[in-house]
Amino acid sequence: MLASVASAVLQGIDGHHVRVEVHVAGGLPAFTVVGLPDASCRESRDRVRAAVLSAGFRFPPERVTVNLAPTNLRKHGPVLDLPIALALLVASGQLDHESVAGAAFLGELGLDGSVRRIVGALPLAEVLADRPLVVPLDDLDEVRLVVPAARGAASLRALVESLRGTSPWPEPDPEPRRGRVTAGPGWSPDLADVHGHPIGRLAVEVAAAGGHHLLLVGPPGAGKTMLAERLPGILPDLSESQALEVARVRSAAGAEVGPGEHPRGLHRRPPFRSPHHTASVVALVGGGSRVLRPGEISLATGGVLFLDELGEFPAAHLDALRQPLESGVVDVVRAAVSARLPARFLLVGATNPCPCGFAPAPRCRCGPAQLQRYSRRLSGPVLDRFDLRVRLDSPDPASLFGGQGGAESSAGVQRRVAAARERATSRGVPANRALRGAALETHAPLTDEAVRLLRDRLGRGRLTVRGSQRLRAVALTLLDLSGAEAPIGADDLLVAECLRAQDALPGGPA
Repeated sequence: MLASVASAVLQGIDGHHVRVEVHVAGGLPAFTVVGLPDASCRESRDRVRAAVLSAGFRFPPERVTVNLAPTNLRKHGPVLDLPIALALLVASGQLDHESVAGAAFLGELGLDGSVRRIVGALPLAEVLADRPLVVPLDDLDEVRLVVPAARGAASLRALVESLRGTSPWPEPDPEPRRGRVTAGPGWSPDLADVHGHPIGRLAVEVAAAGGHHLLLVGPPGAGKTMLAERLPGILPDLSESQALEVARVRSAAGAEVGPGEHPRGLHRRPPFRSPHHTASVVALVGGGSRVLRPGEISLATGGVLFLDELGEFPAAHLDALRQPLESGVVDVVRAAVSARLPARFLLVGATNPCPCGFAPAPRCRCGPAQLQRYSRRLSGPVLDRFDLRVRLDSPDPASLFGGQGGAESSAGVQRRVAAARERATSRGVPANRALRGAALETHAPLTDEAVRLLRDRLGRGRLTVRGSQRLRAVALTLLDLSGAEAPIGADDLLVAECLRAQDALPGGPA
């Protein structure tokens, strides 16, 4: 007898339809899975057999053939366990075909018959949203973000009884549970904690308002990490579409709920990712040999990617960021599979000015050769993508002690940032950094004096063409924060140029 059940598998962050076909016929007992399954998918035969028996059903002592269509799509993971088991029960006459007709199922089976949570429940549910859908009960809150009518299953036995109509469909625990979902109010430290560093605070505000990538250079303990960690707190809330994209990426990556997060509803605060400098290039960019997973740059989409100790990252890892920084996506291509992953993030780097961390002299203990080698750790093309480069020195002790509490909080800065982002949205872009070519000429016109200044900087090699465009975008962001209107004057460009200081680069003079 033949039976089929609809399901889906994950590639990157996208779901793909799969039809699970099970054929039970006479012959020597066997269980064969065909249709390009990987090892974890092929092992479903043992999980399904144990789950069916543990749930109190009969496992047919005949030849069972499972086909996963289409056969040109590689299937991986245990997500097809549940549809295989249901199709087997239908094919062996233990469940009516009408019970599963037109519906789709997702879930991993435990040996005791329990239905366990899966990786990528949200993008898998999106591709199956046009039909009745049953998912693991622990994933139901997440799935209902895109399929409100989805049903949950806690075990194979209980699911069959619900399909037969002999028991009600279960609902998830009303109490919040920790799990791999994407909701929560989030929390970010307050910018009011930062005393001193007026240039650093301005750079962080400009970076948030215009989406400009930021490089902080300074000695150990100067406050680079402290400033970077407060940048997400002044970014505007994510829109519904942005929050859903963040949720899809986190679901596909199997990300866990963080501290203070609530597992229901969309998480509207921008994400903050800070990978260690020993992370592999695959962990950073995404990919894999056969199972493609989102990397840190995709998990930071809509928020901030903070690379602390930037000079310690391998050069090849940083160069791999060059294309995603410009295009906002990363195309991961392998011989057997490919995927397009989002990579629209705000990059913040922090690094010491030299190996000892205290350049320039007299505190610096590094020789000229060491400084030269250290400066080569960051390639010119990578540095050129940082619109803002700020040197942070240790703050004045008078600003740390004395009980002064005049530092502006994140809430006040966030209001200015939100207003600047609204002005950028009126120009047809999410942030000023996205302005290119004709759009930049239209929305960021220059005075004659400003044109002469840019020509001088380009002629002397202090700016690349890309750098000149980014300088105009930074100047436009400064105008937006102050509430002024274009055209951009020479003074505006000079302020933007101060925030892109060449002498702030690692290994360079102070």
